[in-house]
Amino acid sequence: MTRRMETLFLAGPAGRLEALLEEPGSGEPRAAALVLHPHPLGGGTMHNKVVYRMARALRDLGAVTLRFNFRGVHLSEGQHDHGRGEVDDARTARDFLTARYPGLPLVIAGFSFGSRVALQCWQGARRVYVVGFPTIYRQYSLLDQCPVLRVLVHSTNDEFGPREQLQLVYDRLWGPKRLHWVEARDHFFAGNLEGFEQVIRAEGLPG
Repeated sequence: MTRRMETLFLAGPAGRLEALLEEPGSGEPRAAALVLHPHPLGGGTMHNKVVYRMARALRDLGAVTLRFNFRGVHLSEGQHDHGRGEVDDARTARDFLTARYPGLPLVIAGFSFGSRVALQCWQGARRVYVVGFPTIYRQYSLLDQCPVLRVLVHSTNDEFGPREQLQLVYDRLWGPKRLHWVEARDHFFAGNLEGFEQVIRAEGLPG
């Protein structure tokens, strides 16, 4: 069965947000996943290869996925707000997704900049995927303030989050957590996107 894909525009706090909703290829969705892209000023969009792979893995597990472009990116209206307004954008998308698919377990997944945003809109989620968390910004409190299961997935050669630093941050975290290392060349999992995707698949979906 071919999956259903819908391009749409969400009514965001700074104007419309370009979004892509995709259902799994067979059966009814078993979870709903919001997937957030990396830094807009670094060229991040919802079509980033890491974001695409993460969404695909979650769909193959049975989740319906929602990706969108933060304000000011491509067809999304507004201007970049240095992470403040982008959290509001993500909350808008999260609320749309949960209203569209009420009762399904919610997963929020973010890569790089998107991981920082995900940690600020965890409300209602069973699990937050924190992919490529950039420790160089030292926003460790974002991890501490999220009480739901945090699944950290990180490249062994991440230039924005050195391995030793990320391990120290993880070791001091309280509450439910898991950490997966992916042997790769850089922040974007170069050379091992397949390995990254396999980690997401192996995690499964929350019940």
